[in-house]
Amino acid sequence: MSRFQITVPATSANLGPGFDSVGIALSKFVTLDCQPADEWYFAVPEEDQPYIPSGKSNLIYKTALYTAEALGFSELPPTYVELTNDVPIARGLGSSSTAVVGGIELADHLLQLELSRYEKFKIACEIEGHPDNVGPAIFGGIMVSNYDGEQLDYVHLTEGMKNLTWLAIIPDYHLETEKARGLLPIEIEYKQAVNNSGSANVLVAALATKNWSLAGKMMQSDQWHQPYRQTLIPGFASFQEILRKENSLGHYISGAGPTTIALFDEWDEGKHTRLTTILKDFHIEPLHVNLNGAKTLVLASEK
Repeated sequence: MSRFQITVPATSANLGPGFDSVGIALSKFVTLDCQPADEWYFAVPEEDQPYIPSGKSNLIYKTALYTAEALGFSELPPTYVELTNDVPIARGLGSSSTAVVGGIELADHLLQLELSRYEKFKIACEIEGHPDNVGPAIFGGIMVSNYDGEQLDYVHLTEGMKNLTWLAIIPDYHLETEKARGLLPIEIEYKQAVNNSGSANVLVAALATKNWSLAGKMMQSDQWHQPYRQTLIPGFASFQEILRKENSLGHYISGAGPTTIALFDEWDEGKHTRLTTILKDFHIEPLHVNLNGAKTLVLASEK
């Protein structure tokens, strides 16, 4: 077996009202450097060791095994996997999806499955239950998707995004998705649902036509989840005025939070310096869209 490397991008889901169906791949990555071994082992960065196991209970391995078994294989060749993780855990940037997609890529390469991106996407949805993060992690760009447990449909958007900046405002604490979902109402009024659906429709149309100012406006119109989840993000209520002064097009809670993403069509170091000073309790990181999605690269042949 040759040494190989898998890279999977971070993702940001929902983009406001596109709840559980819209997501974007961003320029932060998890990297898996893989080589043959006598037994499975994941070398995890020290800061992530309390959260990511090194053995077969690792989500990457469990996903790889699930993929193998779904294709009729009972086992995987033992592999040493060294993780380099630039995606913060439980911050709303798709850390669990990077593990799921990484595991599918791992099985695909080890077993020479030659899965299409759609086939990988379907397996990832079976594991995750919804497509918003795993779609862009596999395809790159922006994905608008629907998965009902059987049928999977999507639209893939890639054009006109290179000059946009997606500013990540990352707090220094974890927020589990289950806790954030627990705040959401079981039911909402019909009129409110119609209005929310309209906001989501306009968001998608704006993204598809590259009307970034309208997309930014729609990001802040969500009533599906953001009014409930913002209570878990101290300081969120102040972001709107702060970001407006820097000419942000709009902002939204990334996934279940607690990271907030602000969209800019113009960015410079002055904005970065001012926002870093004002939002001193957060890590401020300007990101760009990743258009490639997950990639596997063969590094060297075994001698």
